[in-house]
Amino acid sequence: QVQLVESGGGLVQVGGSLRLSCAASGTVLRITTMGWYRQAPDKKRELVATITRTGTTNYADSVKGRFTISRDNAKNTLYLEMNTLKPEDTAVYYCTAYTDIWSQFWGQGTQVTVSS
Repeated sequence: QVQLVESGGGLVQVGGSLRLSCAASGTVLRITTMGWYRQAPDKKRELVATITRTGTTNYADSVKGRFTISRDNAKNTLYLEMNTLKPEDTAVYYCTAYTDIWSQFWGQGTQVTVSS
């Protein structure tokens, strides 16, 4: 089992920045890819970005050039640096982790609100 705890969400103005963190615990040695998803009110959960254990990244088109995903394997922590935030970035952001036996785990989510 893997436990994920997100932090760093909050209220920010348009054009501002936030940094989300996700601390992993449990069977962390089995974690391969990690990622961030988000879900806005009345919308489906969508992929934001993923990163493999070796650092290969993938981003949704809507956040390319503005968001940066990174991870510190020694600290078992995932990050999402969000810049130039827009109102449409408002959502609950979820951390996820995949393991080498194809299990997927989710954090509880952290709210990001971008005010105009």
